[in-house]
Amino acid sequence: MSDFDDLLAANREFADSFDLGGFDGKAHAGIALVTCMDSRIDPLRMLGLKHGDAKIFRNPGGRVTPQALEALVLGVHLLNVQRVLVVPHTRCAMASASEADLRARVGESAGVDASWQSFGVVTDQLGQLREDVDKVRTHPLIGERAKVGGFIYDVDTGLLTQHA
Repeated sequence: MSDFDDLLAANREFADSFDLGGFDGKAHAGIALVTCMDSRIDPLRMLGLKHGDAKIFRNPGGRVTPQALEALVLGVHLLNVQRVLVVPHTRCAMASASEADLRARVGESAGVDASWQSFGVVTDQLGQLREDVDKVRTHPLIGERAKVGGFIYDVDTGLLTQHA
């Protein structure tokens, strides 16, 4: 028995009615979204989008990392991305815990020293959001090629508020 049998069974059920084949992989609504990995976020539904409408990049804190920028450059030039949303959220662990606290909690859970691990904690969520939006707006391979906005997603109401 595999540790993944339940998920493989669910996948077989999914595949039985799979109707997404032949998709070209482009962002049909022209949207790219950088958001947090938090499971309270349903990226497509929160924007009224469906499968195939957007490119989605998720990481802790919804940060514009070098990897996120790489994905956005590809999206803008090859995948029909015309608008970029950067969307961290309320009650995010990355904006409410300190780096030292996360290192201690992970170290305790792992049973080994985690003091060397970086977690990219955000001490000023709105300030960081503005900086992240600016990273995209001023990137030489993105710049004016896409509209960029920064939003906070409220995990308790489902509402987005624009801040950049």
